[in-house]
Amino acid sequence: MSGSPGSPLGPGSPPSEGGFVRRVGLFQATAINMSQMCGIGPFVTIPLMVAAFGGPQAVIGFVAGAVLALCDGLVWAELGAAMPGSGGSYVYLRQAFQYRTGRLMPFLFVWTAMLFIPLIMSTGVVGFVQYLGYLAPGLGQTSGDLIGLGVIALVVLLLWRGIEHIARITAVMWAVMIASVLLVIVAAASDFSPHLAFTYPARAFDLTSDHFWLGFAAGLTIGIYDYLGYNTTAYMGAEIKDPGRVLPRSILFSILGIMAIYLLLQIGTLGVIDWHRMTNPADIASTSVASAVLEKTWGKGAADTVTVLILITAFASVFTGLLGGSRVPYDAARDRVFFRPYEKLHPKHRFPMLGLATMGVITAVGFLIGRHTDLATLIQLLTTVMVIVQALAQIVALTVLRRRQPELKRPYRMWLYPVPSILAFAGWCVIYGYADRNSPGRHPIEWSLAWLALGCVAFLVWARLEKVWPFGAREIEEDYLTPESAVAG
Repeated sequence: MSGSPGSPLGPGSPPSEGGFVRRVGLFQATAINMSQMCGIGPFVTIPLMVAAFGGPQAVIGFVAGAVLALCDGLVWAELGAAMPGSGGSYVYLRQAFQYRTGRLMPFLFVWTAMLFIPLIMSTGVVGFVQYLGYLAPGLGQTSGDLIGLGVIALVVLLLWRGIEHIARITAVMWAVMIASVLLVIVAAASDFSPHLAFTYPARAFDLTSDHFWLGFAAGLTIGIYDYLGYNTTAYMGAEIKDPGRVLPRSILFSILGIMAIYLLLQIGTLGVIDWHRMTNPADIASTSVASAVLEKTWGKGAADTVTVLILITAFASVFTGLLGGSRVPYDAARDRVFFRPYEKLHPKHRFPMLGLATMGVITAVGFLIGRHTDLATLIQLLTTVMVIVQALAQIVALTVLRRRQPELKRPYRMWLYPVPSILAFAGWCVIYGYADRNSPGRHPIEWSLAWLALGCVAFLVWARLEKVWPFGAREIEEDYLTPESAVAG
């Protein structure tokens, strides 16, 4: 059930969402998630996954990533259905941790999200330029940099409009994404070699080997990076129709759909291209493996055509990522947990202007950095930054809210609770714990802790200026409880 701002909008909805309009239905919500998940990611990470495992057993990485995404997706599904506000994790952390630490956790989330969301988008632009190099082999460093910056500027320009127009654009991009992936899968099936796909090197599945587990940790990190985006619509909860029903379904449908696509894509690719080629930096298969599959099976003309579709898919991923991410600082600013200018919406189209502009700039900076950084290491650094404040803290928030707000209306409740929460928590800990070993000399754990510490200092300065906890009283705001349930709780 949908409604206008300020009216009851369904189970668990707050009384008002500050001007957002609920116009995104189930198909559009699922399309937004899937476009963000299946952007350039699998097309550039298949060689990275093969290198991590050292053979075709790299399929394990995508399966492990799918399991972690499903378990974590159930956390997002319950929280998003119960608290469908703009900002996603910000809303959940604010509600769960306000009782003991005031606004610290939501502040730290926004602090980190303003960095890791656009930087993840920057990897999509790096991949875009990487595949463009297949169509233009002579593309130089400077030309690639300028093209990438132009892509980011175009994304921001297209997002500078009303949500109803964006929903239509997203549906078209989703169709292109499906077409590009299916063409690669069909091409691979037309010349599939079981010998290539299922011939494994010696000790490929030796569970007593440190090499296997280091490869598994690296593969899990790459795998979950490829699935990131299943939560995009949770950031847009205030713009989703019937969020108690649509949000959980859009998350689960998108994960299951992308899981099937990724497995077909990975196995099909391994059945056409010798995995040794994917680990050779001098081979086109190590940077544009999908184009290499099409060139071998259907010829150069088909490869060029599908490469264009892959570029559109990459563009769609960046588009939907910035669409959802730009909503994060809005809710925080509106609740006085972030810089106040971020609460201003466009007077006509009702989207957060400063959030979109800021993330566009950071995406551009991250793109330029990523062009001179190993992509696998960049993925490791980005994932590590988000683990503590978002992934782990949000899982804890689910349990805290079940205890603190038992009367909160939950249109969807996690299946087999708390098993998925425990599995998700363990998976994120594996990614975080092995980060330094998988990135020697880069120190991603140290960088993530330093950024978190800097965020704590920024919070203390901000709290002192705003005169809130720990320099004032804690303010408890149980926004998603009805008056009757708040009294009962």
